[in-house]
Amino acid sequence: MVLAIDFDGTIVEHKYPKLGKEIPMAVQMLKQLKQDGHTLILWTVRDGKELDDALQFCNSRGLEFHAVNRSHPEEVYDCQNISRKITADLFVDDRNLGGLPPWEEIYSKISKQKA
Repeated sequence: MVLAIDFDGTIVEHKYPKLGKEIPMAVQMLKQLKQDGHTLILWTVRDGKELDDALQFCNSRGLEFHAVNRSHPEEVYDCQNISRKITADLFVDDRNLGGLPPWEEIYSKISKQKA
């Protein structure tokens, strides 16, 4: 599955534009989902230095994404030709109806899904 993952409030506590503390099990479960064969896209409002900070945070923990704020790595954002809306099978975001469940529950639900 292609998973679009928000950063603030989903991987770290929501302290934007600062970096919040890591949400328990977020990085570990995301790394496991990637190891299981899922495609991970970082999907965030962050850009510029704030985006660089988020990517450095993830990279320092061994978490790398297949793409950032785009559907695939080769996509070039052009507001006249490409929508900022990315293509994903599932969006994981703390702003979901009902909020963000614990990461162990997210992992369990995704592991049971079929794309």
